[in-house]
Amino acid sequence: MRYPSDLTDAEWLVLAPRLPPPASTGRRRSWSMRELFNAIFYIPRGGVPWRMLPEHFPPHQTAYRWFTRFRDDGTWESLNHHLVALDRERVGREPGPTAAVIDTQSVKSTEAGGPRGFDAAKKIKGRKRHALVDTDGRALEVQVQAASVQDRDGAVPVLQASREQYPLIEKGFADSVYAGERVANATSIVVEIVRKLPDQVGFQALPRRWWSNASLPGSTATAGSPRTSRALSLRRRRSSTPRALCC
Repeated sequence: MRYPSDLTDAEWLVLAPRLPPPASTGRRRSWSMRELFNAIFYIPRGGVPWRMLPEHFPPHQTAYRWFTRFRDDGTWESLNHHLVALDRERVGREPGPTAAVIDTQSVKSTEAGGPRGFDAAKKIKGRKRHALVDTDGRALEVQVQAASVQDRDGAVPVLQASREQYPLIEKGFADSVYAGERVANATSIVVEIVRKLPDQVGFQALPRRWWSNASLPGSTATAGSPRTSRALSLRRRRSSTPRALCC
């Protein structure tokens, strides 16, 4: 392995069967699919733009083209769904979650590259990651929205999108900003509001909300939860310590 972001042999054995086979006609691929994945994973792990991809990887145009193809055809969602099921089974859970936690994180961003707005509550101009995770912190549905989108408004498409891949979810946990009929009536998921403790000062891990905080990239929480689609399960398969939560 040249970089920590490179796939190990064991990780590739998990991913390879889930990827589209080479076309039977036309020009043969110039780069192996494994090397393309290594290039794609290097970008978020290294925190660099596509044009700064090292020369021994496939050309950045090629890597980006495959990344967008997998984004648009649903490959990333399919891989994530498969890995979530594998990792849940690894720790003795049912493959499909019946409960989830929803939360957001606003981050600063430039004007280019997607939706952008101002989060008045957190005083941040940029984008918002809206994540639905299971009670162990595995990402189930993640959407990027303008930071100006209210949490209760942004939750509706996240909850609705989760029904296709995770129809068994019956209950969701959220903080008080999600209170109201808009979120409650978005789907058949029963949303339970987990409120702060009466004497709480500063950050404190609350039941059912901890895993969503720990799963978001850049969070100050240190729960060892997944931070990218790849880390969701491939990395955690190496762990031998199951988390005994109920749902």
